[in-house]
Parts: sequence; C-alpha cells; structure tokens
Amino acid sequence: MPDDGQTINPFETAKRQVDIVAELLKLDNGTREILKHPKRELTVNFPVRMDDGQYRVFTGYRVQYNMARGPTKGGIRYHPQVSLDEVRALAAWMTWKCAVVNLPYGGAKGGIICDPKHMSKGELERLTRRYASEIAPIIGPEMDIPAPDVYTDSQTMAWIMDTFSMMRGYSVPGVVTGKPISLGGSEGRGEATGRGCAYVIREAAPHAGVKVHGGTVAVQGYGNAGMVAACILHDEQQAKIIAVSDSKGGIHNSDGLNPHAVEEHKKKTGSVVGFPGAKSISNEEVLETKADILIPAALENQITKRNADKIQARIVAEAANGPTLPEADKTLYEKGTTVLPDILANAGGVTVSYFEWAQDIQGYFWDLEDVNRRLEKVMTQSYAQVHKTAESYKVHNRTAAYVLAIQRVVDAIKMRGIYP
Repeated sequence: MPDDGQTINPFETAKRQVDIVAELLKLDNGTREILKHPKRELTVNFPVRMDDGQYRVFTGYRVQYNMARGPTKGGIRYHPQVSLDEVRALAAWMTWKCAVVNLPYGGAKGGIICDPKHMSKGELERLTRRYASEIAPIIGPEMDIPAPDVYTDSQTMAWIMDTFSMMRGYSVPGVVTGKPISLGGSEGRGEATGRGCAYVIREAAPHAGVKVHGGTVAVQGYGNAGMVAACILHDEQQAKIIAVSDSKGGIHNSDGLNPHAVEEHKKKTGSVVGFPGAKSISNEEVLETKADILIPAALENQITKRNADKIQARIVAEAANGPTLPEADKTLYEKGTTVLPDILANAGGVTVSYFEWAQDIQGYFWDLEDVNRRLEKVMTQSYAQVHKTAESYKVHNRTAAYVLAIQRVVDAIKMRGIYP
C-alpha cells in the first residue's frame, strides 16, 4: 500500500475534509465540533467457539456518526486491520455519502478485527451471530441499518437479520440491507456500487474531455465494485479495460481484457494474476497505468502525495472509500484530473440499500429494470448537483460534494435544534 512514510489515520483525514468545507461555508465553531464527532460508539469484546473447540475473543465496533437526517446506514467489514478510527472515518464518510445523494439517512459503520480468509463458514457464522447480538440494542430499521462491506456479503446479512429477528420474536427484514432476495433483498443490490460508479463516469466524461466509448480503463481492486464497473463500462459503453488488480497483484494488456473472462479466472484461481495473455504488474503500477479512466476500488490511502503526480488517467472514479488523500487531491486538481469522489462515485450501493429498506418496510418489491432506472436517476442528478456546486465555488469535485452534503446535514441539525 502506498504511504508517505508514516501511518495515516483515516479519521484525521475525514476531519480535515470537514475543516476544508467548514471554512468555505463559514460554519461556527460549535457546528464544526458537532460535525467532527460521532454521535455514538460501541466497542464489543466477545467470545467465539472455533472449530477446534477453543474459544477466541474478538473485538468489534459499531459507530453511528450523525442522525440529523434520519436513521444511520453503513456497512460492516471483517478485516485484520479494522480499527476504531477507521470505523469512525467510514461512518463519517457514510454520513456525507447519504447526504450527497439526498437519502434520508445518517451515516454509520461497523467492523470486526478478524481474518475471514482463515476462518471456516461455521466460525464466521458464530462470529457474526454473536456480534449481531452484541450490537442489537443500537440497530434496527428505525435506528441503524447495517449492510455488507469488505469481506462480508449477503450471507453475513442473512445471519444478522435472523439473529436480530430471533431476539425480537418475529422477522425484521429491514434491520439490514444487502440480504439475499429470498429474505427481502432487492434486485440489483449486488451490482449497485459498480453500476452507480459507471453512471457517474458516463455523466462526468464530457466535462472531463473523455470519451468512454472506446476509452481505456484501469481498475485497482477487482472485487465486487471494481469488477461490476469494469463489466458495465465494457458491455454498455464499449470501453477497453486494459489493467486490473486484486490483493495479490495486477495484470495488463494494452489490447484490452475481457472483464467477464477475468472474473471467471479469479473465481477459479483466487486471483486475477496469471490471466492468459496479460503481463503481470503491481497494484501501484495499475494506479499509474496510462488510461483515460482509473477506478480505485480497493482500500483507502492508495493515491498519496508521493504518487499523485504519476497518475495518468483523466478521470479518477473512486469506487473504494477514501483512496485519495487530501494532499493528492490538490496535485490531481492542479494537473486537470477529474476526481469523482467516493461519497458520490460509490454511492450506488447505499442508494439501492435505501431502495431495499423502503421495499422491506412497505412489503412491496420492484423489478430490476425499475431499480436500475431509479438508481440512474439518483446518480445522474447527484453528479449534476456536485458539478454545479464545483463550478459555483470554483473547487474540485470532492470539496463540492462535501459542500453539498455537509450543508444538507447542517440544515437538518439547525432545523431540529439541540435537545433539550
């Protein structure tokens, strides 16, 4: 992972982003302090029986950042490097993400310090159910609605939904989103993050002087979001995917890669590395590939002051959360790179999560065409509002997205007032 020779605290990054916007909006100190503090944090330490009969104690977190606009929303990640500050930062970004696409939600995030790659399905189920029971007092359809994130999926959400429902004594499908269709999940949820990212790229391309049709694309992080975005740009926009990577390394072919074939190769081998007809490159080389569009879809802190000037793409569309540091934003903006910030570019996932929640509450479900049509409308309108704000304030898109989002949250805080 690129760094600047020091450990980067993602929550300090998140707070710096708030400060930048607070200056532009001329916010008072009290409001700034509210925006830089999570409303509620829960840390839980809980035992899980492993397959060998031994018990291990795991640590998990759930942070609810801001509830001014509605119940909180945000994923749960399983990763060895999960930390409270990382979860705080992700909860803050979820707050702004929900606001920038104008969903009636605040932001939250959760995580467990674990290595799911070295755990059996049974161990993961017991881990998930125990964590769900520990955070159950502060989640629910009207309070906080978890969703999948890094190394969690629809099965994880099914276990959480079932555990919560058992504690209530009746089924509560709206407690989580990203569920299997059979348990009240929404059509289109699985590909929503990547699809939303592709929509925003399409809308931004004319303003960036880029043609998506026939243009070249590099994707760092060939998980769900990166893979879906690549496939949609390839299938619907005839873009040429020339480089992709995952945690084990990257591949490149200037003549283009078939993203579906790469997906099949990864399913069979566990990595994109070794794909026939492609040369091996590093994750950092994927970022620096000469391409029209770069999609960072891995983890945070990938584009830094050290490598920002080596980024050759005209559009950087952040399918991951927090891949670009503020110092790198400045460099990219000055060289004319259009950055589509995470709180806009990857908001398709939370948008269709909102659709799923709404469908669960009303007990009436939409077909895939309806879901995608509504998603396209939300993403198209949101990009237009961010672009308009960027031009109005003469700032780059990230700051514009934060201006739009933070102003909406501030308006809600001020209209509600401070209780008591």
